[in-house]
Amino acid sequence: MPTFETCPRFAADLQHLTPDQRQRFRRVVLDAFVPDLRTGRQFRTGLRIKGVRRAPGVYELTWAPDGRATWSYGGEKVAGLPHIVWHRIGTHSILDRPLIEGSVTNRGLHEVVSRKLAEPLAQPR
Repeated sequence: MPTFETCPRFAADLQHLTPDQRQRFRRVVLDAFVPDLRTGRQFRTGLRIKGVRRAPGVYELTWAPDGRATWSYGGEKVAGLPHIVWHRIGTHSILDRPLIEGSVTNRGLHEVVSRKLAEPLAQPR
């Protein structure tokens, strides 16, 4: 599994999402983003991953019609595995400030997924 870190602003942004939004992000990361990282090939088109113009080396991922997350590749933590640094999450408006300077937390996304995103699934509509 790829390794991950989250910036403090990502953790703060995450708390502003609804439980349904956090669950949707979790599904996209675990069901599409991580598998694509593992293959080492191009990301699937549905993730709409592209570079952020205002922040070289930072990418955006679309996890909902108006759901975005910004991320970058970090230094390898485990030999041969990609390392992802999550910067921001929210609506399209996060692209106005896609990268907040500051230290990265030591927690990995896998911990965030299990602690903050692990809420009961919403009932289908």
